[in-house]
Amino acid sequence: MRYSFPMSIVAPMALLAISVLTAQPVTAQAAKPTPSAKTWSAPKTPWGDPDLQGTWTSDDCIGTPLNRPANFGDRAYYTEQELAQRQNQLATQQQNDLQETVGSNARVGTGPPAHWGERARRPCKQTSLVVDPPNGRMPDLLPEARTRPIPEGAGNNDPKADSWEDFSYYIRCISRGVTGSIFPVIYGNGQQIVQAPDYVTIMQEMVHEARVIPTDGRPHASQNIRSYMGDARGHWEGSTLVVETTNFLGNRTGMGGNGGGTPTSDALKLTERYTRLGPAEIRYEVTIDDPKTYPRPFKVAFPLTQEPGYQNFEYACHEGNYAMFDSLSGARAQEKKRAAEAAQKK
Repeated sequence: MRYSFPMSIVAPMALLAISVLTAQPVTAQAAKPTPSAKTWSAPKTPWGDPDLQGTWTSDDCIGTPLNRPANFGDRAYYTEQELAQRQNQLATQQQNDLQETVGSNARVGTGPPAHWGERARRPCKQTSLVVDPPNGRMPDLLPEARTRPIPEGAGNNDPKADSWEDFSYYIRCISRGVTGSIFPVIYGNGQQIVQAPDYVTIMQEMVHEARVIPTDGRPHASQNIRSYMGDARGHWEGSTLVVETTNFLGNRTGMGGNGGGTPTSDALKLTERYTRLGPAEIRYEVTIDDPKTYPRPFKVAFPLTQEPGYQNFEYACHEGNYAMFDSLSGARAQEKKRAAEAAQKK
């Protein structure tokens, strides 16, 4: 479900991740991904394709930064010591969530209780979501891309908006784009995969984007046909589903959380890979190639897991009913006030 959490709720959740992310590098051996049990064999659908079906979540990497903090250098994984620290923090937070009442001296807020939020069930082993280049950081923007306006997002409580078009497509309850719909954020990270012969459908929890992906070898649609989520075509490489998406509308969503940041161009091409590693884990990776925005492609990767009882909830974007009117009328009221103050000074 879609909520607008105030900073009083978001900040404590983010601090759990920050305390690990800002730790100084240590010389202990970095943790490596745990290999799947050798006795496990990948399931197949009745028609013989690898079976990826189910509801998956990227919750375990909530709080993992897209770009790796500079103090980690080229170190892609946390050490066992750092992971143990993070595990202790998660356990403490879980115990706090079980409290039915707040402390008598707790600060009063206007948002929901912290346990309404979502968080990792286990520590994410990666130091960043970007895994290539080796420094774990997105390439710098091209000069032309730096001039593109960045839409107003959820973090700005005092937007100076001239039009509804100054707000992000996410805030307007329209779309987060492909990557914004799967990159882990503070809640709503569900991905429901359903398969049929020659098709895979992925339903994202947030904004309820349903991506119907043909896998029968058909070509992409004409480049004159474009959309927020692009035109996806899939094929199988062994046990891996490879999805190539093109035909995006330019200047709609970016590569940040919830599709924020500098908008990508109409030249964007995404190549996603879904590989099932075990009974409850998929390795997800996406290569982002936008020659009008970045000087070179880069890759993001993280695990998707199946969790007992996890399901996609209704996407109820209630702020879309009032937000544009309230935000724009508020901006006009501010302009009127400033104009009156300026007139009094003359």
